[in-house]
Amino acid sequence: MLVLLANVLYAQDKLAQKIPVDPNVKIGKLSNGLTYYIRKNLKPEKKVELRLVVNAGSILEDDDQQGLAHFTEHMAFNGSKNFKKNDLVSFLQSIGVEFGADLNAYTSFDETVYILPIPTEKKENIDKGFQILEDWASTVAFENAEIDKERGVVLEESRLGKGAQERMQKVYLPKLLEGSKYAERLPIGKDDILKGFKYDVIKRFYKDWYRPDLMAVVVVGDIEVADAEKYIKTHFEKIKNPSKERTRVEPPVPARQKSEAVVATDKEATNHVVQIYYATQKSTPEITVGDYRAYMVRNLFTSMLSQRMQELTQSANPPFIFGGSSLSGFVRGYEAYASYAVLGKGGVEPALNAIILENERARKFGFTAAELDRTKKTMMKGMERAYNERDKTESDNFVQEYINNFLEKEPIPGIEVEYSYYQDYLNSISLEEVNQYAVKTIPATSANKLIVLTGPDKAAFTIPTNAELLALTEAAGKQEVKAYEEKAVATALMESAPAPGKITAEKENKILGTTELTLSNHVKVILKPTDFKNDQVVFSASRFGGQYLYSADERNNAEFASVVVSQMGIDQFSPVDLRKVLAGKTASLSPRIGAISETLNGQSSAADIETLLQLAHLYFTKPRKDDELFQSFISKQQAMYQNMTADPQYTFQDSVFHILYRNQPWAPRVPKAEIFASINEQRALDIYKERFGDATGFTFVIVGAFDLAKIKPLIASYIGSLPASGKASTFKDVGLRPVKGPLKKEVRKGTEPKSFIRMFWNGQAPYSDSEQLKLSAMTEVLNIKLIESLREDLSGVYGGGMFGSLNKFPYNNFAIGASFPCGPENVDKLIAAAHAEIDKIKTNGPSEADLNKVKETWKQQYEVNIKDNSFWARQLIQSVEYGSDATNVLSYEKRIAALTPKDVKDAAVKYLDPKNYIQVVLYPEK
Repeated sequence: MLVLLANVLYAQDKLAQKIPVDPNVKIGKLSNGLTYYIRKNLKPEKKVELRLVVNAGSILEDDDQQGLAHFTEHMAFNGSKNFKKNDLVSFLQSIGVEFGADLNAYTSFDETVYILPIPTEKKENIDKGFQILEDWASTVAFENAEIDKERGVVLEESRLGKGAQERMQKVYLPKLLEGSKYAERLPIGKDDILKGFKYDVIKRFYKDWYRPDLMAVVVVGDIEVADAEKYIKTHFEKIKNPSKERTRVEPPVPARQKSEAVVATDKEATNHVVQIYYATQKSTPEITVGDYRAYMVRNLFTSMLSQRMQELTQSANPPFIFGGSSLSGFVRGYEAYASYAVLGKGGVEPALNAIILENERARKFGFTAAELDRTKKTMMKGMERAYNERDKTESDNFVQEYINNFLEKEPIPGIEVEYSYYQDYLNSISLEEVNQYAVKTIPATSANKLIVLTGPDKAAFTIPTNAELLALTEAAGKQEVKAYEEKAVATALMESAPAPGKITAEKENKILGTTELTLSNHVKVILKPTDFKNDQVVFSASRFGGQYLYSADERNNAEFASVVVSQMGIDQFSPVDLRKVLAGKTASLSPRIGAISETLNGQSSAADIETLLQLAHLYFTKPRKDDELFQSFISKQQAMYQNMTADPQYTFQDSVFHILYRNQPWAPRVPKAEIFASINEQRALDIYKERFGDATGFTFVIVGAFDLAKIKPLIASYIGSLPASGKASTFKDVGLRPVKGPLKKEVRKGTEPKSFIRMFWNGQAPYSDSEQLKLSAMTEVLNIKLIESLREDLSGVYGGGMFGSLNKFPYNNFAIGASFPCGPENVDKLIAAAHAEIDKIKTNGPSEADLNKVKETWKQQYEVNIKDNSFWARQLIQSVEYGSDATNVLSYEKRIAALTPKDVKDAAVKYLDPKNYIQVVLYPEK
């Protein structure tokens, strides 16, 4: 008895202990209050992730500053003490840091975070990286002319957010955040303030809130801790706080005092969504080990409830397309229980009934032992994989943890400690404990709540008034509730392995580190064991074939055949059953029938390779037919797309396809509700079987953490046993070609003053790897120049750019496009400026400096990719498809180094021919 009591007291004492801080991260604080986090991490090598975190966002703006927290973030890239206008971005591009993709920032209600990855091969790059952080923190220039130029860019970003969702949000947000300042401080701000604020107003925000005691510097990557700490002290110790500090307020979010309903409709909305928000409450920080254990209970509850909600969508007439319930936060320090559903054909009432009934079922009856057991297995597997990858974790994962620790006091004990907590506590969490959490967390149906319905103003069902919506919700809470019934499923994917085939030939490529197997069914398998990750295996399989082999009359069945099978499952397992039988395993696979090929792609943990191969075998041999799940898929897709044409962007894209391809039967298209009504279940399944029922011609590629000797018998068993007739499979060229230019068209749709420019160049051209590289270099150089001109000089766009590719199949061709969202008043000016930049490249070629920026960016990306399993899987599959030498991937750096300005100029002249030019512009309705 005394021993038992001692054990209980010890366990209680351990739960009361504070969660420790990971010893691998050094946390410090300078005398001026700035906090810093430093961790040495070698994934990826020769790179360090830098962050400046400012505990200040839009919530701190004065009335005349609405939008200026975000505007301040923009100005940080527009000149500072040590970096004149454009110098900062230009320097970073020269060392391979891409603007937007790598170099970035964001502003929210409560914080502003600057993102800066720096290559570390050269010490001077690191020096400048820390200088940039210092400048952002203390010496942003705020030159008047630059402020005025940036107004246009920020207003363009604001324009992007305008439309149906924004208009409806204006209706319900004041109710959602009623009584809180958050309702009046959306980060994008107000257009009239952005257009006309005086220069000192934004400078006041910067002076008040960009100060060391509200900042953190995070440094994670290939750098010594002592060196990073020295940099931080050198650059940030000297920054002083203002003599009169304003108090950093945290506005309250009052709890809801009554139940209300709000209906907000818009003619350009696409889907009806119902949301239920219960009373807001303060969130509880995790401080002790007991708090961490409680967090595990919460995760178990959330996961099981989500799985139940997903199951509701699997009926022939689902109550909603998708939905869920959870306890989550939308502003820092507060959380609320909320439910949502994207409505199906049945409308509001069945969706409300379903989500409220499922909440009440969990509250009254809890979960089952089988549900808890599966979820524990899944959670434990996820933690085990994270633990197995502890020395291969990418730096940006650590960075986000430390940002959350600074801003929200999220614990950072480190993966070793978290794994030990899972081992110690996960299995001890009882079903009763989780069910008690459900009772405590899910509000009673009579609780105060806000019900929000948004969507199109036209619908196949009656849209309720505010009062009717509230009444429907209250009525839904009075339904009879029964306990959840657990359906038994098999305990294994396959009862026994199939009769194996044989490995008839084996060829090693020592340069690539690959082994190619030929099996007795003539299928080829390429294996590349790697140490890039400790617990990851990537799988790909591909061959020529695809949708184009079928007549245009069968397009809908061919196009959606693989999607339909994914919705119905394999063998005896529906998707829900598949999730249950795979609990505690990490293995996933998706089949796809494309235009000219069929593919399988997936991945698994190192321990679950056999499960991955079993999935592959079953997707080839036992696709499942399920009438109810087929009807469920059709119903959800029809509901999803029935109002999509109300969206101006959707209509514009549809128009672009019609303009480019006229009425060709295999032309690209946007999904529409009527497409799904014509899909025939049996014919779609037959087409799937025709494409995957015969493995002849498939090449399988497996890359990752596996042992060659152990995987070979599994391959012989699950891949070698696949049926293969020996009949060759190839693709068909159906003659799909874009129209020839020159051609200019306008599309009128939408009420907001929003335009969208699309530019195209298409044509036939012979494919080669070297030519593809030149075309890509051309588009990337032009992206640099177009952003400089259209964004920085003209202030006419927030984003956009050029893209292009050279294609070998189904015919040798090139396709280049450019897209820019903008204001209607700027369309002609921006198109003229874009063509001016194109003409400069065609006449003079790019500068050596701009081409070097592209080369350095590609070099940096390559150094990361060459140690990535998915990258290798793609390269090996592509080398088979293109009939190219796979070792070309190893000479990539030499090939990009050999690119010259003349190569880019020649590519521009060759591909950007005005005779091939097509232009389509979206304007608002007249």
